[in-house]
Amino acid sequence: MLALEMYRSVPRTIIGKAAGGRIPLMLTGVAAPLRLVTLDPPRVRRPGWARLRVRLSGICGSDLGMLSGTTSLYFSAVVSLPFVPGHEVVAELLDDCDDLPAGTRVVVDPVLACAARGVDPCEACERGETNRCSRITVGDLSPACRPGSAHDTGGGWGEQLTAHRSQLHPVPEGLSDEQALLAEPVACAVHTARRAGVRPGDRVLVSGAGAVGLLATLALRELTEAGEIVVVAKHGHQRELALEFGATEVVAPGEALRRIRRATGAFHLEPELASPYLLGGVDVALDAVGSTASLETCLHATRAGGRVVLSGMPAKADLSAAWFRELELVGTYASARADRSFDQALGLVAHDAVARMSKSVAPYPLHRWREALDHAHSAGRLGTVKVAFDPRRTS
Repeated sequence: MLALEMYRSVPRTIIGKAAGGRIPLMLTGVAAPLRLVTLDPPRVRRPGWARLRVRLSGICGSDLGMLSGTTSLYFSAVVSLPFVPGHEVVAELLDDCDDLPAGTRVVVDPVLACAARGVDPCEACERGETNRCSRITVGDLSPACRPGSAHDTGGGWGEQLTAHRSQLHPVPEGLSDEQALLAEPVACAVHTARRAGVRPGDRVLVSGAGAVGLLATLALRELTEAGEIVVVAKHGHQRELALEFGATEVVAPGEALRRIRRATGAFHLEPELASPYLLGGVDVALDAVGSTASLETCLHATRAGGRVVLSGMPAKADLSAAWFRELELVGTYASARADRSFDQALGLVAHDAVARMSKSVAPYPLHRWREALDHAHSAGRLGTVKVAFDPRRTS
């Protein structure tokens, strides 16, 4: 089968870390530890597993961070190179899988937890907190937190992958492949909204209006009793989208503190040789970008005792505000079986705003991977919400 494979290359990783964040085109040239190859399809060796033919697989921010070398080395212990990336997947079953017949269209919950690994459930998995599984390096599979980082399961950036029944969710009739592709990021947004702990009437700041920020805004508006939701959007076209997804107001990055100070009566402070911050601010702030600037905005705009939710893969930041203002820092990594995130996500992808969003999905064949990654790096500027691979396409 045809697939894109990420492999270990120390020189390319060094080049990527040095220049990838500043010169994105390097990631599709000399610095890319990615190659188009022909591989044997992954095989099913255990009960409860099935082969899947990929229809669409998204390119997400964590994929781009992995390729650029900006992802923390913390994660090197939970991948198994070489691997086929791609964890946002809509596919069709090639085999019967327990109660699901071959041909069923499914989306994949990517977490490779205890059930998939063939081991007794850890304490987290027993509670249904599969995203917190403590056994993602043992059992029947290579060490990996999800397909798209596992050597032996395949991934969505290939023609086929394998998955366990515990990971599979049938796609309801009437949803397009493009809508179904958004089910995994929407499930993460549902989990994020729950982790945010928003109380009735709370003021919320969402920093970022890409796919993560927009879907988090929708989940916060639909599933919580948030009051004002202020969204920070970098690009002009994101303003209209954010309002459509439930934002009360949309501001440019440089306007966020000023807007929140006016709304909350907070004091604005300007320290020497450092970024300004507020004494007072929103009740909950959600970083949906993962950049230093975005996380800093959240930390500096949240009232004492408030909550900052890390939804984008976090960057380095000065955590003085978390200490000084006694902020709660809350991580939100993936959806969990306990909160039925995927069930709600498959309902939310039918929302009018998500249906319209899905029409901007930009699919590429695998052999145009350099062009696809270039597009994904510039998606915000170009007005594209999601770039994806369609391994069935030839042009």
